[in-house]
Amino acid sequence: MILNYKELDWQLIVATLLLSFIGVAMIMSAQHFADSTFKQTYYIRQLIWLAIALAVFAAVIHFPFRMYDIGSYLLYGFALLLLVLVLFVGYSRMGSFRWLSIGPMNFAPSDLAKLALIFVLARYFAYTKLPPASKRRLAFSAVIMMLPVLLILKQPDLGTALVFPVILFAMWYWSGLSPFYLLLILSPLVSIIAASHWIAWAIYLGLLFVFLFVYRPGLIFGILIFTANLATGSIMPLMWNRLAEYQKLRILTFLDPGTDPRGAGYQIIQSKIAIGSGGIWGKGFLGGSQARLDFLPERHTDFVFSVLGEEFGLWGSIIVIGLFAFIFIKAIRIAAKCRSKFASNIVIGATTLLLFQFLVNVGMTLGFMPVTGLPLPFLSYGGTSLVLAWSLIGLIVAAGYRWQEY
Repeated sequence: MILNYKELDWQLIVATLLLSFIGVAMIMSAQHFADSTFKQTYYIRQLIWLAIALAVFAAVIHFPFRMYDIGSYLLYGFALLLLVLVLFVGYSRMGSFRWLSIGPMNFAPSDLAKLALIFVLARYFAYTKLPPASKRRLAFSAVIMMLPVLLILKQPDLGTALVFPVILFAMWYWSGLSPFYLLLILSPLVSIIAASHWIAWAIYLGLLFVFLFVYRPGLIFGILIFTANLATGSIMPLMWNRLAEYQKLRILTFLDPGTDPRGAGYQIIQSKIAIGSGGIWGKGFLGGSQARLDFLPERHTDFVFSVLGEEFGLWGSIIVIGLFAFIFIKAIRIAAKCRSKFASNIVIGATTLLLFQFLVNVGMTLGFMPVTGLPLPFLSYGGTSLVLAWSLIGLIVAAGYRWQEY
C-alpha cells in the first residue's frame, strides 16, 4: 500500500526515536566499564536490533488493518505453539525457560503472545454482538487471556504474566464495560490483601455483601463475585506457599528492602542510591559510580532508568518521562478518533502494554513497585522487547494515518 509519508505522525515517530537512542546511550554507559568486551559492546547489538525494529515498524505501517484483522487468530495460535515449544526446547537463564534460540539470537515468545492477545481481543470486541457486561463475553475473553498466561507461568515468568490481565481490563473498559463491573471483577485481589488478617477480611466481606445487595449487579454475577472473594481469601496462604522463593523475596523486599539488604533487597537499595545521587543535573555521561563500580545489578536491562537518573539527574529523568507521556497522550487521542472499532481497540491495547511496562519499570527503580523483570520500553537492552515496542508504535501510527477507515 502506497503511503503519503508527510501525513504520518512524525512527532510520535521522532519522540520514539529519541527514546530509543537515549536507550542505546544508557546501555553503552551502563556497560562501559564492564569486565569483558562482550558486555561492553551490548550497545552495538542494541543498535542492530534497533535497525531491525525500524524495518519491522516500516512493514507494519504499510500493511492494511484488514490483514491484521484476518490473521489475528492465526497469530494467536502460533504464539501459543511457541509458548508450548519454549517449555521443551527453550533457552534457560536464571532458572526460567523464556527464550528460543534462533542462530545467534534469542527470541522471547511471550513478547509475540502480548501482540497476539491484543489482536485477538481487538477483533473479538469489535465484532461480538454481546453487550459489554454479558457473562459469555467476559468469560470468553478471559479464557483467551488465560491460555498464554498459564503457559508463561510455567516458564516461570510472573512479571510478564501480569501484563496480560492488564491488557484485558483496559480493552474491557474501552469496549464499553462499566467501571463498576471492573471494580467488582478486581475485588478478589483486595480479598487476597485483606485476608492477611481475619478481622480485616471479615469486615471487607461484609462491606462487599452490602455493596452487592444495594447495587444488584445480577444474582448470578453477584454470587460469582462473592464466591471468588471467599475462594481467593481462603487460599491466600496456599498461594503464598506456591510462590517460588525469589518471588516471595521480591514481595517482602518491596514492602521493606531492609529485610534483606545484601540479597533480594540489594537491587532496590542500590537503584535508589543511584537515582538519589544524581541530584538535579546528574554526574554526566559515563560518570555514574553505581554502574562503574558494579554496584547496580542488571543496569542495562531492568535498571536502565537508574543509570539515567544517576548520570542525567532529575532533569534528564523528567525529559524521558515527558517523552513517554507525549507518546501515551498521542496514542489515546488516536484511539479515540479511529472510526474502526478494531483499529481503536488495537491502539488502546498497544498503549496499555507500553504504559504498564513503563509504570512498573520506573516504579520498580524508585521502590514503588516490586522487582518484576519487565523492561523499560525503548530503553532497556533486549532485541525482541525493542522490536515489539516499535511494532506497537507502528500499529498506533498506522491507525492514526487511517483513522477515517471503517
